[in-house]
Amino acid sequence: MALLSEPLAADATLDDIRALLAPRIAAAAVFDGWTDEAVQAAAGECGIDPAVASFAFPSGAMDMIEAWVATVDTSLAQALPPEKLAAMKVRERIRAMVLFRLECTAGLEEALRRALAIEAMPQNLPRTLRMGWSSADLMWRLAGDTATDYNHYTKRTLLAAIYAATLAVFLDDDSADKAETQAFLDRRIDGVMRFEKAKARWTQPRESFSVTRFLGRLRYPAR
Repeated sequence: MALLSEPLAADATLDDIRALLAPRIAAAAVFDGWTDEAVQAAAGECGIDPAVASFAFPSGAMDMIEAWVATVDTSLAQALPPEKLAAMKVRERIRAMVLFRLECTAGLEEALRRALAIEAMPQNLPRTLRMGWSSADLMWRLAGDTATDYNHYTKRTLLAAIYAATLAVFLDDDSADKAETQAFLDRRIDGVMRFEKAKARWTQPRESFSVTRFLGRLRYPAR
C-alpha cells in the first residue's frame, strides 16, 4: 500500500494525523507489533511530535488498527469509485474490491496476522464487528447497492464474513500470485450469487389461488 507523502498541515486534526501515521504504523507493526514503539517509529518518519502521535491513539492497538482499516477504505473509494465499477457485473465489482483490499496488505502479512489476533480478543469483538460491517457497507455502496430492507443487512453480513474468511486464507497462501486465495474468493462469491438468486425466487410474489377465478374458468373456458 502506498504511503501518504503529503506534508501535514499546520491546522491538521487528530484524524489527519491518524490517517498519515496509520500506514506507517502498520509497516512498523511487522516488527514491533501494534505498540507504542510502532507509533513512535511512524511519528519519526513524519516529523510528528511523539507525544501528539501517542495522543492520537488513546486506546492503543485497536485505535491503530481501526485507523489502518480506515486508510484502506479511503484508498479503495479513490481507486474504485462507483463510475469505474459501473461497467462490471456485481460479482466482478465485489471481487475487484476484495482483491484491492488484499493488495493493500501485501508485504504486511505479519502486521495483519497480529492485528487479527488482537481483534479476536473477547473485549475487542464488538469493535471488530463494527469495523467489518463498515468496510462491507462501503464496498456494497461503491458497488451500487441501494437496498434498504433486510437485504441491506444480509448482503453486508455475508460480505463481511467472506472478507474475513478470505483474509485467513490469504495469510497462509504461498501459491504464485496468491492463486489459492483468488480461487477461494471466487468460490465464496459464487456461493453468495447462487444464494441471492434462490432468495429472489423464494421472495418473488406468487399469485394466490382464487376459488372464484377457478370456477369462472370452468364455466367460461379460455378459447
